[in-house]
Amino acid sequence: MTARPRFHLAFPVRDLAEARAFYGNILGCKEGRSAAEWVDFDFFGHQIVAHLSLEPGGTQAKNRVDGEQVPVRHFGVILDMPRWRELVQKLEQSGVKFSIRPQIRFAGGPGEQATCFLLDPSGNALEFKAFADDSMVFAT
Repeated sequence: MTARPRFHLAFPVRDLAEARAFYGNILGCKEGRSAAEWVDFDFFGHQIVAHLSLEPGGTQAKNRVDGEQVPVRHFGVILDMPRWRELVQKLEQSGVKFSIRPQIRFAGGPGEQATCFLLDPSGNALEFKAFADDSMVFAT
């Protein structure tokens, strides 16, 4: 992916080996630079940095979105629909447990999207979504 501009996100993890296994092996994110306390990943063309931290990564706050309790604190990426389906299949085959199962949200309305949520090993919430019609990303 060559998106410009790219986003950068740093987030806490409890164990760098777990982060490498999850982001690298399961999600397929290529590893970049690293040090004893952090590691960069290519997150679908964007830079994320897992920082070793004793502070918990997850949060309990949730808001209701189209009938689901969505974690307030989360990050993710918008993929095209074929890539989203491929990723969901890979996640299912890897035995990843979804906190919100793959589904279509806002069906038949503005912003209709495929979405799923999961937690990384440190409790950070991630959302992966796709739109059949890319013009719906910011539809109201």
